[in-house]
Amino acid sequence: MAAVGIAVLLATAVGAGAGNGAPLHAVAVGYTDTAALRQIVRTTHAAVVRTIGPLRIAELRGVAPARLRALPGVRFVQRVSPRVESGATATAQPAASPQWEFGATHTDIVPDSVNRAAAGITVAVVDTGADLSAPAIQAKQPLTWNTRLGTSDVRDLNGHGTFVSSLVAGASGYARLMVVKSGSDGGSFTDVDEAAGITYAVDHGAKVINLSFGGPRTSTTERRAVQYEISHGDLVVASAGNEFQSGNPVEYPAALLQPVGSNGVGGAGLAVTATTSAGLHASFANTGSWVSLAAPGDHVFGSVSVLSSPIAYPRTALPGAKTGLYGFGSGTSFATPLVSGAAALVWAANPALTAAQVAEILKETASGAGRWTPELGFGVIDVAAAVARAQQWKPSVLISGTQGKTGIKLNWGGDAASYDLSQTSDGKTRTLLAATKATSALVGLQNGKTYAFTVTALDPNGVPTASATYSVRG
Repeated sequence: MAAVGIAVLLATAVGAGAGNGAPLHAVAVGYTDTAALRQIVRTTHAAVVRTIGPLRIAELRGVAPARLRALPGVRFVQRVSPRVESGATATAQPAASPQWEFGATHTDIVPDSVNRAAAGITVAVVDTGADLSAPAIQAKQPLTWNTRLGTSDVRDLNGHGTFVSSLVAGASGYARLMVVKSGSDGGSFTDVDEAAGITYAVDHGAKVINLSFGGPRTSTTERRAVQYEISHGDLVVASAGNEFQSGNPVEYPAALLQPVGSNGVGGAGLAVTATTSAGLHASFANTGSWVSLAAPGDHVFGSVSVLSSPIAYPRTALPGAKTGLYGFGSGTSFATPLVSGAAALVWAANPALTAAQVAEILKETASGAGRWTPELGFGVIDVAAAVARAQQWKPSVLISGTQGKTGIKLNWGGDAASYDLSQTSDGKTRTLLAATKATSALVGLQNGKTYAFTVTALDPNGVPTASATYSVRG
């Protein structure tokens, strides 16, 4: 912004006095162009904390939102919204052996050729930075950027970003790692931090973006950032949150990627919940119609930042390791990077896939075998199966449902121009919807009767692809 004559406060001021990750009285302002922003600042004498050029959004401080809304060139004004990391308490008492999570997801049996091909894929971790001396991270020679300081310094005093980045490193073969420090050393974020991290990652070549944080409300800033990455063909993977035992709220940005009510079908990315070493729902992990799938997130093993608190991240010895610090941690934060790494390997197996197709393959091959539940989505990822599916990919359709007292809500999705929905009961098949663009329907059920539903997707040339049969009893 120096080019347009606006004084920008150093981002180290972000978070000062707020306690929840947002600067006191900070607002996000959408502006029409830089000339309009210059005039807004001149008129209001607001301090510019930062700008996000690709989104035409500025974070301002020291001006009332009502005054801003009345000015020309203002597209929207919203309070800055806090985001919180989705890592639960770390522990020095492991539930399983070190690095068990890679065996549980079959990442350890992905063909070496695919691991090596992943060198063409970049996975970005938008978080609290990373300890670049951690062996798993150091081996990646990551691209680094600090969106708050505008430098490459991503040192991690918090520890969360290091743990997440090390899991991405271990789960993604030879994929490139990008570490984007947007969160504070205290572990807090805002939607503006998130948007700055996403746009930097997109603009610098990331194909997969890992967001291991969330909050109970979304914002225009967040939605525009997510839309920005979608328009560039990237896949965003976000954590579902750890509040199951305290209300189980819907969390954003995860619920932007897998919308509420979608039952895991379709969406613009992946919302990840966590499981135990036994493949069961982790007691802390959020559930709901906006969950895509699951990955190990209870007592998983990762790298610990040398600058982090040993109370927050207890150190655990890794047999045979001569360098680095390690520990066990729990949270959907730590399930999410396993899915991000898996996405990189799926893309490496078939670079022609779209982001939506990568997400669908991970869902199709997960442990639910095509069945969705609010606790685990489509189940725990199976990376080797997803890679094999990608190598032999053809269009597919997923279908899921939520049954009520008198009927069922069906959801479906796939790459298609239109869909046909058919129902079979009493040995008779009939078409409920034909050539529709809808991706959901409410269907009545009679007590005691068995129903089978199938969705057929038609591509622009009319070539059909049928879903697996979804059977229910009324």
